Amino acid sequence: MSTTNMQSLLNIMEKLRDPEKGCPWDIKQTFDSIVPHTIEEAYEVADAIEQKDFNELKGELGDLLFQVVFYAQLAKEQSLFEFNDIIETMNEKLIRRHPHVFTDIEFTNEEQVHANWEAEKEKERASKALSENKSDSVLDNIPLALPALNRAYKIQKRCANVGFDWDNLTPVIDKIKEEIDEVLVEVKRDDLTEQQKQERLEDELGDLLFANVNLVRHLKCNPEQVLRKANHKFEQRFRQVEQTVLKQGKKMSDCSLTDLDAIWDLVKEQGK
Repeated sequence: MSTTNMQSLLNIMEKLRDPEKGCPWDIKQTFDSIVPHTIEEAYEVADAIEQKDFNELKGELGDLLFQVVFYAQLAKEQSLFEFNDIIETMNEKLIRRHPHVFTDIEFTNEEQVHANWEAEKEKERASKALSENKSDSVLDNIPLALPALNRAYKIQKRCANVGFDWDNLTPVIDKIKEEIDEVLVEVKRDDLTEQQKQERLEDELGDLLFANVNLVRHLKCNPEQVLRKANHKFEQRFRQVEQTVLKQGKKMSDCSLTDLDAIWDLVKEQGK
């Protein structure tokens, strides 16, 4: 995007927020009110990439960029910061986090690059904690608004960076088995009220999910991406099951679970 195009976008945003001639919807928005739209746009970007629809991706990235411009306009109106401040902050951060690219410092492998990146982020967290007169933690600044799966992944990565992590898969898998057993104990209990049982089950199921995220992380995968792919695969297969049943002149409700399982296995085999 040229400087002229970028300025045009900023001008458009300013006009949309004009108290007298702007758009009524845009005028009434606040930082808080547009957060859900920002999250939605980010997911639409991810979806376009997964679908390999790069023409659609161009538009979705534009929508996401507009979110940044919207926040910048709100901040400008409140004398907090402007769009150029965002750019300058990003430029400074990228240069500082990549000394092996922008200075004479050399790293010999990716591990050293990653270690430097994490060290810089730790300095940023410590500096922020100091400015807010707080004790800093390696878990600072992990957004609460992140999807729970992504947040669990980030929490575990942060802890692993300071050595709080298993160094092989065996205890990771053992932990999952332990958590499954603890879930089953709660399932079989009959000495609690329904509310107590539900609360204890949710607690143990949360531990089980957290342990599974840990396994995914140890296998060098991202749990959000893994689950998104699993969702997509299941949806494709289930739609094929529906189509197969329809071709047989039946409804899904006409089939037994055994019948549907057989069709599922066939669809699964055909997809290999």
